[in-house]
Amino acid sequence: MTYSQYGDPSTLQLTDDAPMPTLSPGSVLIRVERAAVNPVDWKVMAGGLDSLIDAVFPVIPGWDVAGVVEAVGPDTPEFSPGDRVASYGRKDVIHGGTFAEYVALPATSVAAIPDGVRSEVAAGLPLAGLTALRSLETLQVAEGDTLLLHAASGGVGHLAAQLARARGARVLGTASPRNHERLRSLGVEPLTYGDGLVEQVRELAPDGVDAVADFVGGVREQTLAVLADDGRHVSIADPSVEEAGGRWVWVRPDGARLRSLLEQVAAGALQVEIARTVPLAEAASAFEANRDGTVSGKILVDTTR
Repeated sequence: MTYSQYGDPSTLQLTDDAPMPTLSPGSVLIRVERAAVNPVDWKVMAGGLDSLIDAVFPVIPGWDVAGVVEAVGPDTPEFSPGDRVASYGRKDVIHGGTFAEYVALPATSVAAIPDGVRSEVAAGLPLAGLTALRSLETLQVAEGDTLLLHAASGGVGHLAAQLARARGARVLGTASPRNHERLRSLGVEPLTYGDGLVEQVRELAPDGVDAVADFVGGVREQTLAVLADDGRHVSIADPSVEEAGGRWVWVRPDGARLRSLLEQVAAGALQVEIARTVPLAEAASAFEANRDGTVSGKILVDTTR
């Protein structure tokens, strides 16, 4: 799937004449089985990151991938053809993404998929999981902390909730009422977002919360209103938090950290919710569904059909 100019999902076109990716030293050529849709994909396609990352058209979108190693470049001893792998494959230039039959990525951003982990699950984990992990590491979430997650039932939020609980934190999480039971199943105390949120948090944590992770944006004032005096806060969606003592979190491709997350999935300690899988030709509909925000769980693209 490609697009030749910035626009909405309707600009995506199925293209059958894209060249095979170049396999450079230290890189891995992956035969793609599944790619996952993330909000950043349609934001990039709309030109939202034009000031941060150069684009070379036509662009193949997609940063999340799971598949099989087809070939390796020189000086790439970590992998061999036939290995099952996954990656958060963001590159320095937006051009050759994962919504394709093949993608070439640096070996440092690639992780082996443990036995027992399905390709669908592995493809849905990289960007969301690494973002969740980076957010918790930046916040230094530890046992005994009370953590508030904005958008706790979303793609990043439901993973951050599980990772924070594993660290021994108490987790409060915002979501629509229809997702509250799901949050409870993850050990999260659910809250309804919007008006009245500050009062809800103060009722559960009268002295304020130790840390806040914002995965939705537009909630800075609510965050500051419930944060303890020495509390920490981050956002993946609102850079203005840095004006208020917080951190704007961007995640880097990191094969080693991704491998650790995949191992937690293999051990049954981390669950990745998958909503549905669509054929490559229907990628535009997957973008639209992700943009609407009405789908709970990851939407995957099957590049083999």
